[in-house]
Parts: sequence; structure tokens; C-alpha cells
Amino acid sequence: MPMKHYRSILASLALLLASAPTLAAGAQDYSRPLLPSGPDPWVIQRDGVYYYTSTSGDRIELRKTHDLRQLAQAEPVVAWRAPAEGPDSAAVWAPELHLIDGKWYLYFTAADARHNDDDHRHVFVLQNASADPTRGRWVERGMLKTERTGIDGTVFEHGGRRFFVYSAYVGDHSDLVIAPMTNPWTLGSPQVDIARPTYAWEMQGGRKILEAPEFLQGPDGKVFLSYSASACWSDDYALGLLQADGNADLLDPASWHKSPKPVFASSPEHHVYAPGHNGFFKGTDGRDWIIYHANGGPGWKCTPRRAPRIQPIGWTAEGMPDLGEPGAPPQDP
Repeated sequence: MPMKHYRSILASLALLLASAPTLAAGAQDYSRPLLPSGPDPWVIQRDGVYYYTSTSGDRIELRKTHDLRQLAQAEPVVAWRAPAEGPDSAAVWAPELHLIDGKWYLYFTAADARHNDDDHRHVFVLQNASADPTRGRWVERGMLKTERTGIDGTVFEHGGRRFFVYSAYVGDHSDLVIAPMTNPWTLGSPQVDIARPTYAWEMQGGRKILEAPEFLQGPDGKVFLSYSASACWSDDYALGLLQADGNADLLDPASWHKSPKPVFASSPEHHVYAPGHNGFFKGTDGRDWIIYHANGGPGWKCTPRRAPRIQPIGWTAEGMPDLGEPGAPPQDP
């Protein structure tokens, strides 16, 4: 989409949201978006401060706030802009902010402006030594050397090891691939395919897609990876879930078990459609929360109209995450 058109849509959406009533403190309207636009949203909380980012087109912006309900009042800070040319000069998608060994890292997807297609999409990483990621200097650490092109990289630590997971392009479909990391910008081996589209609900919109993997640690040590399934322009876009035992070998595909049904899907009752590309974070209340993008009506497709929403999640007696429904968290999160 041309940047002029993209910004025009954002401006229109901002005007629409400005006319809506402000979410009052203590209110529980989880169907209301935090911002008028915010595809691929991400939040991390440290020391009582929430840092937010999302897809912005040709740059990466960060916002910080002590109250996510006031996110719209937090001024965006441009952390990085895409260069005029090179492998990361176009289609800057899905930034994630991580704090690793005392330094901040931004992982994001991008492509070469001369070849803006799936054969040229990769995951890149930036580093910032400042205590505040909205300040300091972001240093480019380059492209992660994945064996396949792909998108939506994320990192997590478990059992004293750090892992990288991304959505890899494999023939006519997208799979989830995991690899160990030797440092925050270098992958080890092996790089292992742990999940591919197998269910009909993962193949809607004319594409077979598993993307946007996100890590979640269960209260009893189980390891979970949520993912977004089907094409983002389909109202059937939804979240699936992989799980592994806490002591399992995460580089063994047999360790991972996939949910047979979506765990988070469109909720017409709450006017939330095509929920996906989520993240998980700890709130200052100590609870686990989900942030995700969704449309406010059917047929809105995959545009900047996708807006960020949050809600607390719960845990079942069996140690499984209970996400509730979009716009309606579980009764006892």
C-alpha cells in the first residue's frame, strides 16, 4: 500500500476515534481499542512502565505509559526509520521490544524495496543500551540468518536457553520454525520446523498460514506458543496454540502439540473480528494479559483499520491458558 494512502487512512481513523467517549478508569469495556490503528501490536512492561509498538509502515515507533488506557495520550517516538534502499528498506512489520541481558532489542520484519515480496522478507534486529528504549541510540545488528525467508520473529528464554521462533515460507504455506540463539542477533542450529497448517481453519482466505508465534509460560512450567492462522484479510483469522512440557526438548517437533480448534476467534457479539497477531505481557497488577489486533466489523480485511485491544487472561486447573473471547475476558482471570 502506498505510504500516502496508508497515512490518509490513519488520519481518518484517528478522527473517528477522537469522537468516541474516553474509556473511564475502572471501566471494563475490553472490546474498545486502545488506538484507532495498530496492526501487529506489542507491549512489554518493566518497572511499572508499559512500552508499546506496532506496525507503522516505514518506521518503528515506541510509546510509553503508566496506564495502557491512556496509550492514545502517549506521544510516539520514532526509534528507527527504514533506509532508502537495502534489505530492510520496505514493508517494516511486526516490531517486538525485548529486554535481554540489560539491553533493549527490537526485532522486526522487512523487505528490500526493489523486491518487496515473500522471497525477500527477513527478520532484523536493533540494539539499544539505554535504560529507556525511547531514548538512547538504536544500533543495527543486522539480519538474522534464517534458513528460509519469513516474518514475525520472536524470542524467549526457557530452561536457561534462548530461542528464536518465526513464520517461515515453505512452498505454498507458512510454518513455525524454532532455533536456539547464541546471542540476541545470532542463531544456532538446528533450525526446526515444529508446526505447519493442517486444519481447515488454518487455511482460510486462500492461504495456508501459521504466523506471529508468541511465547507464554504456564504457571506449572508448561510452554505455550500462540500463533495466528489463515490469511489476515479473512474474518476467520484466529489464534491457535502449541504446547510443550516444561522439561521437553523444544527443538524436537514431537515435543509440540497443536490445538485442534482456534483458542481465540471472531466474536460478532462483541463486534470484534479477525483477532490475531497477539502478544502476552505481565501487567502491573501481576496478571497475565493479551494484546492483539482486530477489526471492528466484518469484511474489513488486512488494513490499518486493525486496532489494538487488551484483556486479562486466566488459567485453568489443568494449567492451560484461558483467553476468554475477544472483548470478554474469562470470568475469573
